[in-house]
Amino acid sequence: MTKYEIMFILRPTLSEEELKTALEKYKKIVTDKGGNLIDVKEIGQQELAYEIKSFKTGFYYLFEIEAQDDQVIKEFDRVALISDDIIRHLITKKEI
Repeated sequence: MTKYEIMFILRPTLSEEELKTALEKYKKIVTDKGGNLIDVKEIGQQELAYEIKSFKTGFYYLFEIEAQDDQVIKEFDRVALISDDIIRHLITKKEI
């Protein structure tokens, strides 16, 4: 099993209910593709270092996952790139 970290920033204009819905959507993407969510950290709303898509703040989340292959990562990356909710994401492979 390979371990990955996925950090993503959701746009600050989302309501609390929309944030919960979006978070569940992204958790489901990981689990549906065979990934195992080890930890989900809600970092909270933070100020961005620079403006992204006209936003100065965003809601930060960190997923730690395990996966047999990279299909989980490819699917999350694909969805994150076309999603209006995610303003930035980063996927890293954890070295053991």
